[in-house]
Amino acid sequence: MELRNGLREGFVCQSLIEKEDHYKYMEKYSDHYYICLEGETPVGWVGSIDQDIRVATHPDHQKKGVGKFLINEVMVRHPDAFAKVKLDNEAILRLFESCGFKRKFYILEK
Repeated sequence: MELRNGLREGFVCQSLIEKEDHYKYMEKYSDHYYICLEGETPVGWVGSIDQDIRVATHPDHQKKGVGKFLINEVMVRHPDAFAKVKLDNEAILRLFESCGFKRKFYILEK
């Protein structure tokens, strides 16, 4: 929960996740997520819900290959997964493209 709440930028939902809501969500979807640890410290996580990839890397561990590792590993387990990425999130776009993803669809809003 601390990792997700500390990384709101780039996520569609910008609000803090309350502890109770987080626990309910993880009870329902915990088998869809994988956590990357350095020793006993979580440095990132990845998941695939309905084939949609969700990924986050702790800021102290970004640009060290953690995100790329997580995405490549989730693709082994979920080869048909895809990513929904906000067009202004250049960092995550570069990350997914470095893993072989291609930009395919654009959704325009008014």
